[in-house]
Amino acid sequence: MEELGYQKIDRYDEKTVAELAKHYKEILTLLGEDVDREGLIKSPERIAKAMLFFTQGYDQSPEDILRSAMFTEDYKQMVVVKDIEIYSLCEHHMCPFVGKAHVAYIPNGKIVGLSKIPRIVDAYARRLQVQERLTTQIKDCIQNTLNPLGVAVVIEAQHLCMSMRGVQKQNSVTTTSDFVGAFKKDPKTREEFMHIIGVKLH
Repeated sequence: MEELGYQKIDRYDEKTVAELAKHYKEILTLLGEDVDREGLIKSPERIAKAMLFFTQGYDQSPEDILRSAMFTEDYKQMVVVKDIEIYSLCEHHMCPFVGKAHVAYIPNGKIVGLSKIPRIVDAYARRLQVQERLTTQIKDCIQNTLNPLGVAVVIEAQHLCMSMRGVQKQNSVTTTSDFVGAFKKDPKTREEFMHIIGVKLH
């Protein structure tokens, strides 16, 4: 499936996979595993392909994804896409963090195909990330590409580096937000957005 600026990765560069698999085989050995046992014989290659999928955002241009479906429209009310699933890897421990993104913008002569907003969220999430940067990157991409009257982004996520290791708190949720334009200047606009997505910022 291919669109301007967007390509779903179903194929892998065999040379890159082989090089990554070699290193993962060494890592598994250093961890004390027997890489020749039945369950692990093909694991280095599987891990290599999984990591390339998890980080496929490096090969995508979020700006081009938005530009591929921009339309002229005289609509100046809030557009909200909420509960966008996020799967990303924390760059500090390469542990997953998972959650939801809520994104809104107020058009200024241009709207974008609704499916493109989850696509740009994925393009940034499928990289080694921190939640704070991810939040700002999504906001900046929409603001710089569409030039809307305002953009709002809220992300709620659980980090496995906190629940599986470290403080080992199982139910903690991290919320980050970033606002620009009308969402930053007008408290009522921001409150309307927060009411729609059902999130309270403390």
